[in-house]
Amino acid sequence: MTLAPHEHLPDHDRLTRTTPVAKGHRPRNTPPWWFALPALLLFAFVVLVPSVRGVYYAFTDWDGLDPDLSFVGLDNFSAMLRDADAQQAIWHTLLIAVSITVIQNAVGLVLALGVNTAIKSRHVLRVFLFAPAVITPIVTAYLWRNLLGPDGAANSLLGALGLGGWEQDWLGDPGLALWAVVGVIVWQYAGYSMVIFLAGLQSVPREVHEAASIDGAGPVRRFWSVTRPLLAPAFTINLMLSIIGGLKLFDQVYALTGGGPGHATDTISTLIYKDAFTLGEFGYSIALAVVLTIIVAFVSTGQYLVLSRNERAVS
Repeated sequence: MTLAPHEHLPDHDRLTRTTPVAKGHRPRNTPPWWFALPALLLFAFVVLVPSVRGVYYAFTDWDGLDPDLSFVGLDNFSAMLRDADAQQAIWHTLLIAVSITVIQNAVGLVLALGVNTAIKSRHVLRVFLFAPAVITPIVTAYLWRNLLGPDGAANSLLGALGLGGWEQDWLGDPGLALWAVVGVIVWQYAGYSMVIFLAGLQSVPREVHEAASIDGAGPVRRFWSVTRPLLAPAFTINLMLSIIGGLKLFDQVYALTGGGPGHATDTISTLIYKDAFTLGEFGYSIALAVVLTIIVAFVSTGQYLVLSRNERAVS
């Protein structure tokens, strides 16, 4: 005997039936778009409006105080081509960003591989290795400025070990200061990269490694052919965070060296600060900020496209 449609259906079946939605009408379970309006207005007020006004000021001679300003067109940008300090700052910014990206992620990957083993102290090591990442960057910078000073702990330790010839003015030597800054950044954030790589390593199925071992693959071969491709998402995240953070670096550099000695460690960010608040050249400093924004957008977008393409190829 065949039941007629909707006849003797249980109550829960009737409730789960979907009612056709008339064309042009929004489903009842879709929240109204204007719920997001307050957040969008706040975002526009805090981010979009200042950004647009900042771009406008980049084409003026505004000094930051006088309400009267003049439109100078591309003069601020053309001045960068003649400004040796700006060119040096751009070079330092790119060098620091690339160095941090390579060294930090290499160290983070090695640490992740180490604490992903079955050693008993792996949980304690993970805590200690990640701890520097949660310290305020400015605190870390002042700590290392004291450690790397002429009479700091680094030189005292070298002297105590009979290596007095290695003692250096780590932050006062133009040839060493930039690399000292890179070393401090890597020390603080290598644990951060380690955690991301560790999450990727723990998501790799153990059966894949066991199958590779049965096939005769050694540890290096298993890492290169099995683990490395499966870490593609972790590489994408770490490289993106490292390159963007390196390009925008300011607080650690300014606290460690102030951009010195001379201009040996000046980055675009420190030069923006100096030109704006020391020299009163707000228009020129905002033009530098616009250039920094373009560099960050270009580099991060290009890197993301390359990494995401490799990630899709692996998957």
